[in-house]
Amino acid sequence: MKLTLVRHSLGALAGLAALILLSVLFQPYRDFQLAQISYLLCGTAGLTIMTGLSGQISVGQGAFMATGAYTTALLTNHLRWGLVPVLLASVLVSMLLGLVVGMAAARLRGPYLAALTLALAVGFPALVDYRGLAGLLEGQNGLTVSASAPPLALGADFPPARWQAWVAGGCAIVTLWFLANLSRSRYGRSMRAVRDDESAAALSGIHVARVQILAFVVAAASAGLGGGLLAWVTSLAAPGAFTLNLSLGLLAGAVLGGLGSLAGALWGSLLLVLVSTWTSDLASADQLSPNVANNLPGVIYGTVLILVMIIFPGGIQHGLRRLFAWVTKIARDHRHGAVE
Repeated sequence: MKLTLVRHSLGALAGLAALILLSVLFQPYRDFQLAQISYLLCGTAGLTIMTGLSGQISVGQGAFMATGAYTTALLTNHLRWGLVPVLLASVLVSMLLGLVVGMAAARLRGPYLAALTLALAVGFPALVDYRGLAGLLEGQNGLTVSASAPPLALGADFPPARWQAWVAGGCAIVTLWFLANLSRSRYGRSMRAVRDDESAAALSGIHVARVQILAFVVAAASAGLGGGLLAWVTSLAAPGAFTLNLSLGLLAGAVLGGLGSLAGALWGSLLLVLVSTWTSDLASADQLSPNVANNLPGVIYGTVLILVMIIFPGGIQHGLRRLFAWVTKIARDHRHGAVE
C-alpha cells in the first residue's frame, strides 16, 4: 500500500508539472479548454469509479455537478467565502445528496437504478423554477459567479485563463490521486467484489449496500467539485449547463475512455471537450442549413462513439494497453531473432 501511495503521489507531481508546462505554452483559449477538461474530468472520474468498480449505472452525474455549482455560486455571492472553502463546501453538499440518493439506489438494480438517476438528471434543472427556489436561484437565468483573480504573488499581468487552468487542473489531479488510492484500497477491492458477484461478496462478509452507497458518495463528491469548478471557470451557474445532455456526455466519456480506468476518464474528458469544440465550429459554418447545424453535434458524437467501440471495444485506455503490449511483443521477438 505504501508503494502504491508513493507511485500515485509521484504520478500526481508529474501531472502537476505537465499542467504548468502546457498552460505556459498554450494560448488563453487553450488554457480555458484545459480548465474545461479538468472539471469534466472530475465528474467523469467519479462516474468511472462508481460504474466501473461497483457496477452501478448512473445517468444523473450532471445533477451532482449542478449541486456543486449552485453551492459555489450561493456561498460566493452571499457569504463572500474564498475559493478553497467554497469548493470544499460544494464537495460536502454534493456528498450529502449522494448519500441520500445512494441509500435509495442501494435497493435498486439494473434499469430501475438507471431510471432513478435519469429522473434525478431530468428533474434537477426544473427545480430552479420551483416557487420557493426561483428567487434564490434566479430561475433560468442562473447565478453569476465572480471568479477570484490570480494571487498578486503571480504578478499583476498573470493571465486569468492560466490561473483557472492551474486551479481546475490541480483539483482534477488531486481527485485522480484520491480515487486511484481508493481503488487500490480495501474499499476498492470490496467494490470490485460487489460488481462481480453480490451474493459471493455478501457471503465473504462485505456489506453490499454500504459499499454501493459509498460508491455513490464518492462519485457525487467528485462531481460536486467538478460543478463548483465549472461555475467558477465559466462565471455562471445556470440550469442550461446541467441538462440531461451533460449526464449522458459524462457517461459516454467514461465508456469511451474505458470503465474502471482513471486514465480512460482523462481520454473521455478530452474527447468531450475537443469533439464539442469541433462540432460547434462545424455547426456555425455559414454554408450549413439550420436543420443540419442543430443535428450535427449529435451525429458526430454518435459516430465517434461507434468508431471507438469498434476499434477499442474495452475503451481507449484498454485499446492503448493492448496496442502497447502488441508493439512490445513484436520488438521483443525481433530482438530475440536478431540475437539468434
